[in-house]
Amino acid sequence: MESLMDVDGLATFLAVSRMKGFSAAAEALGRTQPAISRRIAILEAELGAPLFDRTAGGAVLSQAGRALVPYAERALAAVEDARSAVRDLAANTVGPVSLAIVGTLADTDLAPALRRFAAEHPRVDLRLRTATSAEVSDVVRRGEATLGLRYHADPAPDLACEVLWAEPLVVVCAPEHPRAGRTVAVLAELQGERWLAFPITPGREEIAASHVFGVFRARGLGQLDWTAVDSLTAQKRLVEAGFGVALMPESFVAAALAEGTLGRIEVADLEAARPVASVVRRGGYLSAAARRLLELIASR
Repeated sequence: MESLMDVDGLATFLAVSRMKGFSAAAEALGRTQPAISRRIAILEAELGAPLFDRTAGGAVLSQAGRALVPYAERALAAVEDARSAVRDLAANTVGPVSLAIVGTLADTDLAPALRRFAAEHPRVDLRLRTATSAEVSDVVRRGEATLGLRYHADPAPDLACEVLWAEPLVVVCAPEHPRAGRTVAVLAELQGERWLAFPITPGREEIAASHVFGVFRARGLGQLDWTAVDSLTAQKRLVEAGFGVALMPESFVAAALAEGTLGRIEVADLEAARPVASVVRRGGYLSAAARRLLELIASR
């Protein structure tokens, strides 16, 4: 008997899963709700297990549905790899190249690499999207992005990561802060400051409070006075206004430091940096254009 677990069935399944409902998935896919329900029913019959639990709040993945998700994502990503490979060969051109990147990295000196890529490949549709580090891995895994840039290498076996560079971190403060423009001998001198940092969120590799705490704990220092701020831009504004100090990417604050809207505190015993890693699907297809983009980013 011919299998009905085809691309359309898996795509429909993932749409219902992500939209958390049959009606929302039908609208997103431009189909009727009965058509979506029938497609899921066929898939459930073939697999011999319900994929969703229907609740008043919508459709929730069953245990079988949760087990199917990663396989469905990989299958659809492989299909897109095949389409890209054939398109490249048949059309003597390249399809779109999508780059998922942590938002704060978009403020680094990547612009020259992207401009050079656009000049070399004027017919390539380069698409950019920003996300957290965990989200970058997820969209690459699902095939929604060709490649990604995130903080720290992802150890997941279905992803291939390479650390490209280390992004320096610096302590910043308001321009009128007593220590602005000065050097402190040891980080312990800043223990009494109020620190601003991202809230502690599992799977998020941005400069969360846990990162700042770790820098202090490594030196045998205790608790800090800190405030959670879930935006790097908001942290910078609050630091400028004198509401605290923060550990920030040097590239992100370079312009503010040059303009004098932020001050910097040099810490003699602190060398803080975060590794920036590229992410692609292990064994996935990369067009010549995608490989060139990765090469330009790596050599920035």
